[in-house]
Amino acid sequence: MNKKIYTLIAQLTGITERQVEQTIQLLDEGATIPFISRYRKERTGGLDELQIGAISSLWDKLNELDKRKQTILNAIEEQGKLTPELRQRITDSWDATEVEDLYLPYKPKRVTRAEIARRKGLEPLAKRLMLQTGESPVKSAKKFVQGEVKSTEEALQGARDIIAEWVNEHEQARNIVRKSFQLTAQLTAKVVKGKEEEGVKYKDYFAFHEPLNRCSSHRLLALRRGEAEGILRVGISPDNEGCLSRLQRRFVKGHGEDAKQVATAVEDAFKRLLKPAIETEFANQSKAKADAEAIRVFSANLRQLLLAPPLGQKRVLGIDPGFRTGCKVVCLDAQGTLLHYEAIFPHAPQNQQGRAAAKVAQLVATYNIEAIAIGNGTASRETEQFITSIRFDRKVQVFVVSENGASIYSASKIAREEFPEYDVTVRGAVSIGRRLMDPLAELVKIDPKSIGVGQYQHDVDQTALKKSLDQTVELCVNLVGVNVNTASKHLLTYVSGLGPTLAQNIVNYRTEHGPFASRKALMEVPRMGAKAFEQSAGFLRIPNGENPLDNSAVHPESYPIVERMAKDLGCTVKELIEQKELKRKLHLADYQTAEVGMPTLNDIMAELDKPGRDPRQHIQVFSFDPNVKQIEDLHEGQVLPGIVTNITDFGCFVDVGIKENGLVHISELADQYVSDPSSVVSLHQHVEVRVLHVDLARKRIQLSMKGV
Repeated sequence: MNKKIYTLIAQLTGITERQVEQTIQLLDEGATIPFISRYRKERTGGLDELQIGAISSLWDKLNELDKRKQTILNAIEEQGKLTPELRQRITDSWDATEVEDLYLPYKPKRVTRAEIARRKGLEPLAKRLMLQTGESPVKSAKKFVQGEVKSTEEALQGARDIIAEWVNEHEQARNIVRKSFQLTAQLTAKVVKGKEEEGVKYKDYFAFHEPLNRCSSHRLLALRRGEAEGILRVGISPDNEGCLSRLQRRFVKGHGEDAKQVATAVEDAFKRLLKPAIETEFANQSKAKADAEAIRVFSANLRQLLLAPPLGQKRVLGIDPGFRTGCKVVCLDAQGTLLHYEAIFPHAPQNQQGRAAAKVAQLVATYNIEAIAIGNGTASRETEQFITSIRFDRKVQVFVVSENGASIYSASKIAREEFPEYDVTVRGAVSIGRRLMDPLAELVKIDPKSIGVGQYQHDVDQTALKKSLDQTVELCVNLVGVNVNTASKHLLTYVSGLGPTLAQNIVNYRTEHGPFASRKALMEVPRMGAKAFEQSAGFLRIPNGENPLDNSAVHPESYPIVERMAKDLGCTVKELIEQKELKRKLHLADYQTAEVGMPTLNDIMAELDKPGRDPRQHIQVFSFDPNVKQIEDLHEGQVLPGIVTNITDFGCFVDVGIKENGLVHISELADQYVSDPSSVVSLHQHVEVRVLHVDLARKRIQLSMKGV
């Protein structure tokens, strides 16, 4: 069976069968996706994380289907109705819809109209009518008027109910209706009477219709949300006449009275059974497709956010801005430890600008502050202008930092554990400061769904969303690597092969015994077995450790190779890393073995060139237009600097320094045609935009990046 699944996955992904088989073997051995993509290139033929993830998903899905097929085969066999032909068809099929269609006639039924008719003994009449011999239906039905059947019409109605069920369970009939839905289905929506005012945000959909196959994922999710909120009535309908005509041609033979009975039964089957069932099927399929697209966009945005440029280990002053309640100010050391907290009131109603400026200048001097992080929420622009007007005794960089999810973190169990003696406002300011230093390390503490870079995240399949986002976080953490001596347990949890228990054990061991001097020392951590060490060691960094390779992505299993290289050159490993000319003398082919090929050797050389290199870009300072503080300051044609805050299927949202973000529609992203916004823009990218239109009443801003 495995062989069949390997072949099928290979066909679906365009990856060779051998690569699929090797990848699945590694996954079954307990290897993680980051580990396989980084350290098992020889076995997989260099597959990346996305390809391995696709193989893993399909493997799970097809194994589930295989189990379902077995259950179905057993159920039909128990009924004594499993023919060799039916067994073969179910065994050979890997289409879940087809398998369920084959099972439908044998599926245990609730008491249907057809079942009641059968109990009355009307199945022979139904069979006679289906033959359409031209015999009078009334004459045929008279023989069945006995017992519970009181009239010929009752007998004929019962027979039509049985025929309708046969048509509904007929594989070809279901495919005729499916084809019609596929080609002609219209998605319609109308407002529920009396909900016009309550559902004004869904106004565009009050009288809506569009071919289902052309409806974008975000529009479909908006419709389904409106439906869930009781504002819209949403339906999917094919070309009814054309579909019914095709069904009639399939089942109705001739023009006699018995044929008319069959035609009536077919129409009933279509309207009462087939159409609702296939509508549900297409509703579920289109929703699943829209979910998958929304989750893809969300995951791509999250990846960009997590891999945002870090400032690094600098002493930072974090500010959570506010008007009435003041600005919460925290001072953090280079490790992100809270050194000081207080509130200042530079804005209305208190307007204590002089006092606040003196306090900030004093804190910068006292705590040797190198950079200031200001949250981008309420009073952000005013606070930024206030801070940049202060004269400090040193050069201090000022950054505006996204607050997305900071309030979620500050009220979380994690934040309470970190800062039990401080309230949510202090925790929020700390989170803002730390985000500047290392966005990845801070954002892993927040449920990815709450970070606010997706659309309709509450409307999509929550299990699929969580799986995709967790996988994205895991891939980002392992791509960057983690300093095992400074990382929080939340960051360590996402390291390949660790998980929550081992992450906590590492932190506990570190607290008790001090910093790790080598990767080898990790083996002393309780429950750190050989497998967990193999999977995690390459992603854990130890700066200034006993072995210089411990601060690189070179896996401990490859240390002997590097040591042999150094020995052959007559130098130390440290000298080999530091002196580029030494590496040029190496002939890599000499170090190839059955297990270690050129992909691994090339990765080793790249690491020796720049050990522990952070793959993230360098952070840049950004300034909004000082003349723009609120939506009323905008006018058409104005060109402004902005920051991309969210990317969707239909464009991106840009912060231009006011409360409301503006939309750059996909058609306004570039001078040329754009099919995918993320191919043009990335999260937190600094862009120039032109104001196209300002709707003050709805507080909507349309922007363009064309020709800017």
